[in-house]
Amino acid sequence: MNGFKDTKCIIFYTRYIDDTLIIYDAAQINTDIIMCYANSINSNLQLNPTPENNNRVNFLDLPIIRNTSHLENDVFRKPTTTDTTINYLSNHPQEHKLAAYRFLINRMHNLPLNKNRREHEWQTILQIAKNSHFPNALIHNLKL
Repeated sequence: MNGFKDTKCIIFYTRYIDDTLIIYDAAQINTDIIMCYANSINSNLQLNPTPENNNRVNFLDLPIIRNTSHLENDVFRKPTTTDTTINYLSNHPQEHKLAAYRFLINRMHNLPLNKNRREHEWQTILQIAKNSHFPNALIHNLKL
């Protein structure tokens, strides 16, 4: 990819293990040329592109949304996500019941979300907790 970065066709390029994100100037280059070049580097490694769809692309399970002037991130949920956790009234240790909420809240705090998306994620967490009969105050205390 270094050859393309030198020509300024590739605006941004990053990799994490086997995931690659390439942002390029579509006026100067297209996906087919990038794929052809990348796949010619090593015949044992082949890129399988996931093109942008409705101004969105996922990278490391983080949806990246392209707006006219900036990029935004969102929280990724698989289509099969049921948004359920261990029911608060179940006979499980409290730590097991709270583990999912600690994860969700930690993810909400650590993802680079704008204020509206962070608030939407918080409301989603509260709704999941409500559906699983968790006391509202208990979830609020975890957020602190």
